Amino acid sequence: MLTDQKQFGLTPEQVAFYRENGYLHLPAVFTREEAAYLRAEAHALIQRLAAARGGEQALHAQWGSAKLVSDAPTTLLHCHNAQFHSAAFTRLMCDPRLTDRIADLIGPNIQLHHTKLFIKPPERGAPFPMHQDYPYFPHEKHTMLAAIVFFDDAPIEKGCLLVVPGSHKLGPLPHDPEGGWHLPVEEYPLEQATPVPAQAGDVVVFSYLTIHGSGVNTMQEARTTLLIQMRDPTDRPTIATHLSRGQGMMLRGIDPEADAEPGVDSTSRYLRMLDASSPR
Repeated sequence: MLTDQKQFGLTPEQVAFYRENGYLHLPAVFTREEAAYLRAEAHALIQRLAAARGGEQALHAQWGSAKLVSDAPTTLLHCHNAQFHSAAFTRLMCDPRLTDRIADLIGPNIQLHHTKLFIKPPERGAPFPMHQDYPYFPHEKHTMLAAIVFFDDAPIEKGCLLVVPGSHKLGPLPHDPEGGWHLPVEEYPLEQATPVPAQAGDVVVFSYLTIHGSGVNTMQEARTTLLIQMRDPTDRPTIATHLSRGQGMMLRGIDPEADAEPGVDSTSRYLRMLDASSPR
């Protein structure tokens, strides 16, 4: 039933854990049956994209900096804006089991920044060096967070998410842009981070200031996830970057600033002004 009533939420202890640690593991937000359905949708989408683009190699998204943390030949399959390819992902992004809980961390109004579908192939799924997401799309109020929805089990051996608890309190840190924004691997080795293993149907949420990464998938099954990046709609970007299709879609609540033109274009007025004022 369509309603504006809040149906789900976090406990005060969960909110306090997120504020203190910069991440939160939410078990069984979705059922294992739903996760299996979404996993099949994800792999079918990657197959369609590969067929349309001349092969799987067109979908490889391994960071160049992955070689700094693993000598093994690894790869990663990905797709931005998965909701434009399958309605299953649109329903997932707006599901109150997800958005009502996120509202306890961001506020009642939740705006989409972008989505990323990731598949770490069996035995060679690429790692991510430790980093913050902030350098990719800096914002004024730092409400930006990511929710990773797990479509299959992600134990440590599958290259699960790794975090540095409390690191969001450090604020934005200097990153090396070579091969993808990352922190010095000697100072932030994957081995010293805290693993966050998850099961199919779980969601892990983390601030875009939280230092995180992931290891190599060494198991014989792929690791399949959808990452949904969200913000308060009044939290504005400081530079016009990482613009993507669907950005600005309201997942919950309203945009109180009505930051869009009324015509067919319907683009963000603020982003248009920001881009116009950027040095050329």
